[in-house]
Amino acid sequence: MSWHDSVPKVELHVHLEGSIPHVALWEILRKYGGDPSVPTLDSLRERFEYRDFPHFLRVWMWKHSFLREYDDFTCLSEAVARDFARQNIRYAEVFYSPTDARGFHLEIGRLTEAIRVGLDRVPEIRVDLVADLVRNMGPDLGRQTLDAVAEVREFGVIGIGIGGSEHLFPPGPFADVYDKAREYGFRTSVHAGEAAGADSVRNAIRALNPDRIGHGTRAVEDPSVMDELAERQIPVELCPISNVRTNVVPSIEAHPARRFFERGIPISVNTDDPAMFGNSLADEYRALEGALGFSRDETRAVILSAVETSWLPDSDKRLLAQQLVSDPHWLG
Repeated sequence: MSWHDSVPKVELHVHLEGSIPHVALWEILRKYGGDPSVPTLDSLRERFEYRDFPHFLRVWMWKHSFLREYDDFTCLSEAVARDFARQNIRYAEVFYSPTDARGFHLEIGRLTEAIRVGLDRVPEIRVDLVADLVRNMGPDLGRQTLDAVAEVREFGVIGIGIGGSEHLFPPGPFADVYDKAREYGFRTSVHAGEAAGADSVRNAIRALNPDRIGHGTRAVEDPSVMDELAERQIPVELCPISNVRTNVVPSIEAHPARRFFERGIPISVNTDDPAMFGNSLADEYRALEGALGFSRDETRAVILSAVETSWLPDSDKRLLAQQLVSDPHWLG
């Protein structure tokens, strides 16, 4: 086991439904009679190969069509938390998509509680939840989802974001939703600069005033956007391997993570949808050092940046940082 595997970790941009271990997802598929197009576990793994970002979203919705009961979410949440704990991830802020479960008439409150039940079965890791309002559903449904989520904050929901088809649904119409989220006391993130260019990042900042930007990769296409991120110290949740898998960038060597880091933009490095992309946080750290020229100390700085840009209370941030640096695997 390498240092990258054993070092304690923090994850700030990861989707619950995209993190289901293949064996657990296979069992859920079998529960509902399976799918003729994926007759084996190996063929399920092969299903998670993508031509581009829109193709990835289609596969996402196919997978989600098998998540039909509250118990499915309890089981998958426990499986995800156990997988995170196995990787020595100590803290995670995890997106979940309650609006995607509407087709099976699952109530947001009960769905959130079912997820929390599964997560709490794994005390080795702390997981807070971030509700993805899914921009494709529009701001009206986003507002309804926000109101419903606000009623179940006791299950560890700390923030909101909008994922989905960034290239088709700009951020501006969600401005009132984000204002309402802040009134509720939620923190905010927004997917931008993944399936659309630097203007998408600029528009997200100007329209939504988020606490963090998810992905942000294509901000490098416009130096003025990079300047704004640096000057305003807006944290960016980078997902390098995800961006390669969905052809946002052509290779890991072409990923701009180093450029963000050298500009002094606060960054974290994350897996996004690890079960769908075949990556882990250890793989992300290996990529930083092997392909992007990060030193070991710089990788440790990125991990501590994730702590600092997390939405934990300040006292919890200090405690978590102390736990990381005192871990016997921190220095390797």
